[in-house]
Parts: sequence; C-alpha cells; structure tokens
Amino acid sequence: MSLLAVGISHRTAPVSVLERAVVGAELLGKLLDELIKCDNVTEVMILSTCNRVEFYAEVDAFHAGLNDVTGVLARHAGADVADLTEFAYVHYAGAAVEHLFNVTAGLDSMVVGEPQILGQLRSAYATADQAQTVGKVLHDLCQQALRVGKRVHSETDIDHAAGSVVAEALNDADTALGGLTGRRALVVGAGSMAGLAVSRLKAAAVGHISVINRTAANAERLAANAVADGVPAAGFGLEALAGELARAEVVFACTGSVDTVVTLDDVAAAIDGRTAPLVICDLGLPKDVDAAVEGLAGALLIDLTTLQRRLSDAPSGVDTQAAVTIVAEELRAYFAAQRSAEVTPTVTALRRRAADVVNAELLRLDNRLPDLDDGVRAELAQTVRRVVDKLLHAPTVRVKELAAGPKGAGYADALRELFELDPGKPAAVSQITSSEQDGGTR
Repeated sequence: MSLLAVGISHRTAPVSVLERAVVGAELLGKLLDELIKCDNVTEVMILSTCNRVEFYAEVDAFHAGLNDVTGVLARHAGADVADLTEFAYVHYAGAAVEHLFNVTAGLDSMVVGEPQILGQLRSAYATADQAQTVGKVLHDLCQQALRVGKRVHSETDIDHAAGSVVAEALNDADTALGGLTGRRALVVGAGSMAGLAVSRLKAAAVGHISVINRTAANAERLAANAVADGVPAAGFGLEALAGELARAEVVFACTGSVDTVVTLDDVAAAIDGRTAPLVICDLGLPKDVDAAVEGLAGALLIDLTTLQRRLSDAPSGVDTQAAVTIVAEELRAYFAAQRSAEVTPTVTALRRRAADVVNAELLRLDNRLPDLDDGVRAELAQTVRRVVDKLLHAPTVRVKELAAGPKGAGYADALRELFELDPGKPAAVSQITSSEQDGGTR
C-alpha cells in the first residue's frame, strides 16, 4: 500500500484559506478526473466538508504522487504550492490510514465526536466510485474506516456529548435570542447540513421553519419533512429570500454555493425597524453570507470562523479516550490483516512451485517406467502429492501467523529468497510498505 493523504482543515488553516480549498459538489467530478489522469495516481477520493478538504490517493511513489496531488489542489485553490505548505498536512502509508480512522471516529472534527463525518465519507466514496477513480485499496480502506466510526459511535457516548457544528451554532442563537421556542426560523439551502439544521430547529420547538433553495422542489421536500413532524414549514425558491429574511428571527445558511447568497443589502433591509437582533448562522464554506453583515448593529453573525475560534481549544468529551483506544485496536487489526495478506501471494507461489516439481517428477517417472500399472501410477502420484501437502501445511500456516505480527514484514521476503519465488505471477493483492509495519505512527 502506498496511500497518500493530503489535506487542509480547521486545525491547520483559517476559514479564509479553507474557503479557497474546499471542493464543491459541482467540481468533484472534474477534480477527480484531473487527479486520476496524473502519472503517479492509481486511485483517488476527495473528502470535502465544512471544515476540511482531504485528498486520499493510492500512488506509485510518495514524492511523485505528492507533487501530483498538491499541484491539483494548488491549481484549484488558485495558489502556489508553496503558499499552501504552511496550512496543509501530509500522511503516508500507515499514518494515512490512522488519520482517516481518527476522522471517521470524530476525533479530528471541529466539535469532537461529530457523527456527520460518516455520511460525508460515504458520499465522498460514492462520488469517487461513480467517477471510477477508486479500486480495491480505497474500497477496502473506506469500508474499514466506516466500521471504525460506527464502532466508536455505538460503543461510546462521544457524539452525544459533542453534538455538531449546527448544534453549537444553535446554542449561540438560543443564547442571543433568549430562547428559540416559538421563533420563526429560515434555512437557506436544502442539502445534508440544511437537513440537520431543520432537525435541530424542530427539536428546539421553533414556531415556523421556512426553507429556501435555488431548486424550490428540494426546499419544499425538506419543509414537508418538518410538517410531517408537526412543525409549520414551507419551502420556496431563491426569489423569496428577501421576504423570508424580513420575517425570520434566526437564519441558518448552508448552501454549498461558491458565491455569496445572502448579501449585505438583503440583511440591511431585513433588520430595518427591528428591536431584537436577527441571528444569522453561516455554516457555508465558502461563506453564504456577506462578511460585512458582521458590522450591522441589528444583526448577529455566527460563522465557522467564530465557532473555530471558540472550539479549537475546547475540552474533548469524556469518552474521547475510549474512542482513541478503539481506534488503536482497529489499527492493529487492520495492519495485521494487511501483513497477513502480503504473504499470501508468496505462499501461493510456493505451493505452485511445489506442484510444478511434483508434476515434473511424475512425468519423469512416466518416461522411465512407461509400462507401470495405471493403478500403481495413480497411487504413487497421490502419495507424492499428499507428502508434499503435509510438508507444506505447517510452514505455510505458521508463516501467515508470523506475518500478521508486528515484526512480520520480512517473512514473505525470506520465503521468496529461499525458494526463488515469483509471487507476481498469481493474482496479486495489495501490499503494504515497511513504514506501516509498526502501526502507522505519524
């Protein structure tokens, strides 16, 4: 395995940099196609969320693959590679696996334990699969990473303690307005983040939810879900934005658009004559709301920059250590399976070599004793094959067991050297590099 992970996240970059690097849904296919055409990239997937963008690629070589991936990232962000260096992080081989497991466990989220990352990874994989840029390595890795995330969230309370970015913004809005019960809410957008916002607003017992989206049918569908749960709601197209802003008391904007959706003039008109502030939660990346809104006296803007500043040093949940322990266990199991799989082609080659030797000797016997009774010939062949199978059984089973251990990297090499084997002839399985053998330390 030569897995490369290159990313920029809330931990390493300000929101202004993240905004440039984030990959919108409409650009994912284009970038995946550009990446898979690179000389050193054989598989690739892009995980882009409200607080991270990460490229996972199976590459032929580390430095060449890194140049390919960072080149595409820099061109997309409209920056030089050197300009992104201070904000980007790179993990390779075992460290890349460890990073993805931590991400799916919620240990690398802005709000530790945030469970939405599992759905985001599924979506990232599905998009790459549809674009035909993933193969066995990323398929197996993503499936295992999802299992790790599910185990962490089912065996600990890390997500219940942490909530989500939406929940954190909602808490701020609740404080600013002195409660949300009975308030009129506006959600701009109809994607997964907007759906989560509607769910949280329903739980907060708001009095009415308006949903606005460029595609009115999507907004109406999301509003209908709220109505089905007993909360008055309605969906509209983008042309209704000004009117709904004027009626709203709290706004959640999360469209995924590359352009500003809520302008300074929109908000200024909406707050004219108000006595209470209009609370606007901008969870879009890039921003959905004009940053100049922050200067308006009648509006309170809560955005990812605000949340990042407050949550960066927030204490992690009480179950964080339990989650760390689970990730460590899963990493050990994953690397043991990889090491065991590494020796399989060599064992197959050894058995094939033994079968070739047996067949050659039986052919020699046929040539030397052409008049040998057929029954005797068959019994001799069966006996020779049974002896060889018994001789090989114990060492081949044992070498797989030894290869799964932390110091098992050299067993396949030893077999190949001792028996002059060519394991490349059978169907190959993904191999891991020596840097992964100790569990992928950073």
